[in-house]
Amino acid sequence: MNAPQRLGAFGAGLAALFVAAFVVAGAVVPQSTVAAWSGAAQDEKHEGMDMSGDTSGTAAATPVHGLALEQDGLLLSPVSAPGEVDEAGTLSFSITTADGVAVTGFETAHDKKLHLIVVRTDGSQFRHVHPTMSADGVWSIPWAWDEAGTYRVFTDFVPGATGENLTLSRTVDVAGPLSPEPATKVASSDTVDGYTATLTGDLSANGSSLLTATVTKDGEPVTTLEPYLGAYGHLVALRDGDLAYLHVHPEGDEPAPGSTSGPDVEFMTEAPTPGRYLLYLDFKVDGEVRTAEFVLDAGEAPAADEPTDEPTDAPADKPTDEPADEPATGHGESGHDH
Repeated sequence: MNAPQRLGAFGAGLAALFVAAFVVAGAVVPQSTVAAWSGAAQDEKHEGMDMSGDTSGTAAATPVHGLALEQDGLLLSPVSAPGEVDEAGTLSFSITTADGVAVTGFETAHDKKLHLIVVRTDGSQFRHVHPTMSADGVWSIPWAWDEAGTYRVFTDFVPGATGENLTLSRTVDVAGPLSPEPATKVASSDTVDGYTATLTGDLSANGSSLLTATVTKDGEPVTTLEPYLGAYGHLVALRDGDLAYLHVHPEGDEPAPGSTSGPDVEFMTEAPTPGRYLLYLDFKVDGEVRTAEFVLDAGEAPAADEPTDEPTDAPADKPTDEPADEPATGHGESGHDH
């Protein structure tokens, strides 16, 4: 028997063996049981995986923004900026399509076509500004760096083609002596130019939570907050460690031009994970915008109706000896460390 014949006979033998095994399995294990096993396996597979591929076994997490230079077919071009401290120049970039064509159509969001957030990777040197766009789609703004380090440059915008908010970012290195100033403790209050801003409420990694910013001066509530970017305050939140960008939305209707309010401004927040977050509040009084900085920890409290796996032998009318779990909180020691 030649080689092809031997291989053919071997393959036929394997096929016969497979058919026999299938018949035996069908006889020993009913088809309904096999189907049940298959269904259970699929349920277990999907139970621990959300649409993003997370296999943690929990519900889909809050989306993380601002850690990529590309999304939905749009890219943030390389950022041109001065390379050293105290070197005056221009910071510029473009938003392009995948084939390099500059995008020029943007919708207005929070009173601007594009919001530029620049912050050093330790969370310090925060700036929130608004560059201008030329006819060929290049955004630019006069620029100089006060301190050296690696900076993340966020572009927050709504392309007219989709109407969906995007946040793209890149990092920029600035040469010079570096003295990092990382956040080392929770800080829910900050004083800037005599104005004290305080955040109350807790960040939660379970979903939406409300934060209230209260502005006072010399212990008295400030009721002359002016509209800024379509609200009486603008809050940016970044995750410590990777500076993931949180979309924070002010509550209430957009204020009318010339109106004032205060001392409270409310924001709805969503933290993607438990951990530490850096927050920056822009507020406007007497025509001047000031920025207060905070550090909060986001906790993940168990759901109220979460079932327990531990059985209890205690009668229904008799309390157990185990104390109830105390709710997790996101606040700690107050004080500013930047």
